[in-house]
Amino acid sequence: MDSGQSTQEPGNSIRVTAAVNGMVQGVGFRYWVMRRALNLGLTGTVINRADGSVLITAEGLPSAVDGLLEQVRSPSAPGAVHDVEEHRSAATGEFEGFAAG
Repeated sequence: MDSGQSTQEPGNSIRVTAAVNGMVQGVGFRYWVMRRALNLGLTGTVINRADGSVLITAEGLPSAVDGLLEQVRSPSAPGAVHDVEEHRSAATGEFEGFAAG
């Protein structure tokens, strides 16, 4: 039943790149995103950008990606999320885990 393998099989996984705008730097947002992404079994990164936004790149099952984005848009997210611009594409499998940079 459980092969010990990740659910990140290329045929099942997608990638989302999401620019999160608002008051999302200096409020613990990146580490909050990282914890949620890891709990959902996602791989990827979350980084601050020079324009004050945060960039999330996440790969995994569509339901897990949707769950992360739902949490990012929720009132429980640290700071104040004003807008999330997302782009979906095929997963590349390049990430080993999920890191906050």
